[in-house]
Amino acid sequence: MKDFAGRVAFVTGGANGIGLGLARALLAQGCKVAIADIREDSLAAALKTLDNQDVIGVKLDVASRADYAAVADDVERRLGPVSLLFNNAGINLFQTIDDSSFDDWDWVMGVNLHGVINGVMTFVPRMKARGSGGHVVNTASMASILCGPAPGIYNTTKFAVRGMSESLRYSLAAHDIGVSVLCPGLVKSHIFASDEVRPDTLKAGAKPVNTAMVERLEKLHEFGMEPDTIAERVLDAIRANRFYIFSHPEFRDEVATVFEEIVGEFRDYPKDSGYDERVAFEQGRRESYKAARAAARGDG
Repeated sequence: MKDFAGRVAFVTGGANGIGLGLARALLAQGCKVAIADIREDSLAAALKTLDNQDVIGVKLDVASRADYAAVADDVERRLGPVSLLFNNAGINLFQTIDDSSFDDWDWVMGVNLHGVINGVMTFVPRMKARGSGGHVVNTASMASILCGPAPGIYNTTKFAVRGMSESLRYSLAAHDIGVSVLCPGLVKSHIFASDEVRPDTLKAGAKPVNTAMVERLEKLHEFGMEPDTIAERVLDAIRANRFYIFSHPEFRDEVATVFEEIVGEFRDYPKDSGYDERVAFEQGRRESYKAARAAARGDG
C-alpha cells in the first residue's frame, strides 16, 4: 500500500500509547480514523487533542464479539468502509503462570488474543467482499519472541498473535490485503495500569494490586519509545508490505541469539523407519510455504 489518503482506519486501544500515535500519523496522511477504547474519559481526552480532524471515538470492549460487530457497523455508517485495521488494544498482568487464576487467563486472553480475533473476524470479511484491498496490523510485542517467567499469560497471548498474523498474511495476500505484526519493546503508555480496566466479573482469584510495582513500572514507562515514533515506523512498514515491524532496534542481537539457540537444539539422529517418506512429504510443504511467503511479499 502506497497511499493512505481517503482510507478509513479503525484503531483499538486508540486513546493512548501506540494507538493514539497511530491515529495522529494516519490523520496526517489523510485518513479518516475511528479510535476505540474501553476508557470513556481517555477517549474524550484523546479526541480533544485531535480536534477538527476526521476522527471519532467509540467505546469498545474488544473481548465482546457482539459489541465489536455493533461498533463496526456504527463506524462504517459514519466514516465509510474500513480498510485499515489496527488491532492494538492490550493489557498486562505482571505475574507468572503458576501464580495465576482461571479469571486471570480469561481476562488477558480475552483482550490480547480474542480482541485480535474479534477484530479480524469482524472486519476482514467486509474487506474481502469489497475487493478494495487494505492492511491489518496486529500488535504483538517483543514478548512474542522473548520470554521469561513473567508475564506468563501475556507471553502466551503475544506468541499466539504472532502466529495468527503470519498465517493470516498468507491467506489474505490473494485479496490484496496485507498483514503485519508489530513487535514493540518498552512504550510510553499506560499499560502498567491495566488493573484499572479489569472487569469485576473476572476478579475472582485475582491477587491484590501491587501498588509499589505499579509505581515502579510507571516510572519505567516514562523512558518508553514515543508512540509517534513507533507510528511512523508502522506506516513505513505498511508501505513496504513488511510482515515484522520491529520498532525497537535494540533487540536485534538478543533475537539472533535466541534463534541460534533454537537451531542449536536440533540433533543429527540416525534415519528411522518412514524417514524418506516424511522428507518427501515435507519437501512439498516447504515449497508451498515458500510460495506463500513470496506471494505475500508480492514477489514475481
